[in-house]
Amino acid sequence: MKRFVRPAAREDMQRQFRYYLVELDVPDLDSVEDAIRVIIRNPGIGSQRPFPNLPGLRSWPVPGFEDIRVYYVQTPGVLRIVRVLHGSRDLGRILKKEENPID
Repeated sequence: MKRFVRPAAREDMQRQFRYYLVELDVPDLDSVEDAIRVIIRNPGIGSQRPFPNLPGLRSWPVPGFEDIRVYYVQTPGVLRIVRVLHGSRDLGRILKKEENPID
């Protein structure tokens, strides 16, 4: 399956894990990849997130960092990682600021 990780999601991953490494000394950097592999193996897994401009948006926790969520849209043959954020963040406000959240 083809994957597309948005630049904003890539930045989210770097920021989240930099925080965990510095503040909590947690060295597991492969956790997001583990979550993505689970999503690829189980299409449609995770909680649906109703956003009018993002039909089909779902979230899945990052193993070992369950407060961190992978927000994604899956269409036939393509997995788009939209963002990787702490679950308590205001996703509506964050996505509203972006013009094309799945491009």
